[in-house]
Amino acid sequence: MNDSLKYGASPLENKMSQNRVNTLFGEADNLREKGIPLYVQVKKAIQNAITEGRVLGGDTLPPERDLAKYLDVSRVTIRRAIDELIKDETLTQRQGAGTFVSERVEQPLNHLRSFTEVMEARGKTITSKWLDRSLGMPHEDECKALKLAPDQEVVRFYRLRYADGKPMALELATIPSCYILNPFAMEGSLYDLLEQQGCRPVRALQRLRAISIDEQRANLLDIPQLSAALYIERTGINHDGTHVEFTRSWFPGDSYDFVAEIRDTI
Repeated sequence: MNDSLKYGASPLENKMSQNRVNTLFGEADNLREKGIPLYVQVKKAIQNAITEGRVLGGDTLPPERDLAKYLDVSRVTIRRAIDELIKDETLTQRQGAGTFVSERVEQPLNHLRSFTEVMEARGKTITSKWLDRSLGMPHEDECKALKLAPDQEVVRFYRLRYADGKPMALELATIPSCYILNPFAMEGSLYDLLEQQGCRPVRALQRLRAISIDEQRANLLDIPQLSAALYIERTGINHDGTHVEFTRSWFPGDSYDFVAEIRDTI
């Protein structure tokens, strides 16, 4: 329970909570527009706070109890407004952590960049959790993507990628083992390592589709099971036309906007 509402909270603590809610979303008296349901007015107040920069991407909303108390509406009204904004992907919830303003990353599809490069360009601190790092024979889809024979060894890197401590992507990369001298020495950017070996991709084929994410990956990304997610397959091709990378990535649907420039070729 939030400190401002638990038994024994001081008047100063309550006043600070009230001031934060009113500063962000307005006074309770502002939510009395005739003919418009209260939950719609609360939803609009939250949207306005985001649009006007009073709350930013990644910020936590005040607890529902604080919002209900200081906006003088029921928790059912607050819950309905928040649910609507979650459906719109304006807000996101993390179990045990609260409700957050969605922090979306705009990633152009016409530039070949690694996850590390995209996030560092936005001033994010990148960390990873290793889920698998192994040598083995390629699976059928890997043989097809990398144009390999079934007996050509590959390296697999499976990582949960974080930006500023937030899970942002699951990444499973498969590389022919001839391009990775020591797979267990790889810690940071895969593209940096491939560049050191003289085989960094210079172009790629990407396939994107929307999916409902399974329970295991949802737990890793800290999102609800069956949430909307983006699944991307990328085949990286180096300067001499060799297929050197096959990466499958899963992204929370509320965190990314993939942007492509389209031109008239006529």
